[in-house]
Amino acid sequence: MDQEKIEKLAKALLEAIGEDPKREGLIKTPERVAKSFKKLFGGYDKNPEDILTEFDGENYDEMIICKNIDFYSTCEHHMIPFFGRISIGYIPNKKIIGISKLPRIVEIFSRRLQNQERMTMQIANTLNTLLKPQGVGVVVEAQHLCTMARGVEKQNASMTTSSFTGLFKKKLKTRSEFLRLIE
Repeated sequence: MDQEKIEKLAKALLEAIGEDPKREGLIKTPERVAKSFKKLFGGYDKNPEDILTEFDGENYDEMIICKNIDFYSTCEHHMIPFFGRISIGYIPNKKIIGISKLPRIVEIFSRRLQNQERMTMQIANTLNTLLKPQGVGVVVEAQHLCTMARGVEKQNASMTTSSFTGLFKKKLKTRSEFLRLIE
């Protein structure tokens, strides 16, 4: 990430909206923006394959769920934040992963310019590809500041997306169990 270029662009943006970047409260704003972008868009520098740790599942073949994973992301259409919670479940096929890896995968994909639908699928598809489980379920519920602070200005609207693979997609009973357990 080009921090210097981001600082220059942030300064130009301040000028474009009619602000004085030399004003006391704004002098360090371009530097702070560049620093915050490093965190907000840090997912571009990471690859899920690099963080995945697999273990022998010791014949465990029931659902594993990590729910209510908080996330923050940035809408690619307006560059305004959206945030919420993600629940992930999978049924192992001989291998399990460290439970911290599920929130880390969420962090990788949420820390990019995103839309909620793509992020939901990326998480499910990545787990499906890397872990090769019997199935994956991902449910994302989020609030979008582009809906809350501009446009329709609806403060309590939330959006839910889901992505299912394998048994979660093929078997209604499996999907229903997952949805019941994450409530």
